[in-house]
Amino acid sequence: MLLQVILFVIIGIAGGVMGGMGMGGGTLLIPLLTIFAGIEQHLAQAINLCAFLPMSIAALIVHIRNKLIEGKHILIVAIPAAAASVGASLLSRLVEAKSLSLYFGIFLGAVGIYQFVTAVIGIVKSKRDERSKPAKL
Repeated sequence: MLLQVILFVIIGIAGGVMGGMGMGGGTLLIPLLTIFAGIEQHLAQAINLCAFLPMSIAALIVHIRNKLIEGKHILIVAIPAAAASVGASLLSRLVEAKSLSLYFGIFLGAVGIYQFVTAVIGIVKSKRDERSKPAKL
């Protein structure tokens, strides 16, 4: 029992650190819960959603304090996001756990490919910009 609690704490810390780094804690939290803690996919996603709420509120407060949020856009983004979240949650209940795990894995793979391609494009652009700068004498 104690070992399981320690495992959950480590998984929670790892998910929180990844979330704080901007990657999204669920990207790590859901696979850790399903693979290492043996939690069923639906429950892992529910745990992730519960953890996401306080993290997103804290991030929103920080961004508002740093004047990175334009108030006029909050509802335009928040309402469709909330509706899509509720819809996706209801839809996920109709899908078997194994299929949901497969779809989540495909989603993570697509995100990984996107992140990799974006990083490579950024590196290529920065190197091209460095070469186009006039040499300092």
